[in-house]
Amino acid sequence: MRRTGDTAHPPPEHSEETRGRLRRLNLVMLLPPLAVAGAATVAFDAESWTQAAVLGAGVLAALLAFVRWASGRLFAVAVPCLAVTAAVWVYGVAEGCDTAFYGLAVVGPHVVTRLPRHRGAAAVALVGFVTAVGLARLWITQDDIPAVLISYVIIPAGVTAVVTGLMFPNQRFYGLVAELEQSREREAELAVIRERVRFAGDLHDIQGHTLHVVKLKVALARKLVHTDPARAERELGEIQALVGDTIDRTKELAHAQRRLNLSAELENAKNLFEAAGIEVSVTRGPSVDARTSEHLGQVLRETTTNILRHAQAATVRITLSGSGITIVNDGAREGPLPELRGLSALRLRVADDGGELTVEQNDGWFLTAADFPRPGGSPATREGEI
Repeated sequence: MRRTGDTAHPPPEHSEETRGRLRRLNLVMLLPPLAVAGAATVAFDAESWTQAAVLGAGVLAALLAFVRWASGRLFAVAVPCLAVTAAVWVYGVAEGCDTAFYGLAVVGPHVVTRLPRHRGAAAVALVGFVTAVGLARLWITQDDIPAVLISYVIIPAGVTAVVTGLMFPNQRFYGLVAELEQSREREAELAVIRERVRFAGDLHDIQGHTLHVVKLKVALARKLVHTDPARAERELGEIQALVGDTIDRTKELAHAQRRLNLSAELENAKNLFEAAGIEVSVTRGPSVDARTSEHLGQVLRETTTNILRHAQAATVRITLSGSGITIVNDGAREGPLPELRGLSALRLRVADDGGELTVEQNDGWFLTAADFPRPGGSPATREGEI
């Protein structure tokens, strides 16, 4: 659950997996340089253990704020970290430690850019505070005024302003990532809706006409039951046969056993992946027979839906051979192989027709392969290296 303190300006609504990747990226790329720079300021500027302890507290507060910012929970520690780093800067000005602004230059921009409103005014206030505290050094020391202005005013205020300015486009980047992810989720939902609409249309085609004919024949049989029982019995027999045929066709539809056009399914899959911003490549081998083509179309349709709904894919590779199909995608969720009910049911149907459906997951890649060996032939070559 998100802490109450973070509701002032909630982070972009990334999925849990995306938040984890972004957090790891930030921590790996930026936390070590920040820690090294902070340690350097303490090592080069502190002249006593007391100064080292105070400057170190500012560095630790900065690192804590950065870690919490990376995980989207900055506001829980924003006020304490700002107070500590601001106090360290005041202490540094009083004690002659001109790098004591380091912690405030890290914490301040991160907090300012996450505010829900008045961020510009907050940025100006932050730079103004750093400048005002630095100017106070002129009341403490009689050292060379230009040197004091450079060390305690121009450099601290300039660094703080630059870091704050850079944080705004960084925050916008996170917003764009969130928008792209939401767009992909909408595309996946749209793909599912299209599939449901297609299913509803097929179901309407099967049952709508049948029910209408049954209604007319039942009305006719009711009129004939007393005047022409023989014809009424024939009408009832036709109704029974028609209902039985409709039940069989509905079962076929429910089990995705209606004839599918593999080329049409392939084109539909490409369009859906490209609309979702996923790069797709297709390699086609020899043409397949009608029975195998229908099964491969079912596998491709089910796999396409699973990728759009359950993966964060950027690349999909589809390979068609004379007797099989292989679909490989990246962006698979970490952890054990997920239980995909559609593929589980499809595996049974493929096996019933003499084929084999393979599902594998390895190092972020997911493979779905169906193979229908031809009589006397060898199994289809599978793109098994994932």
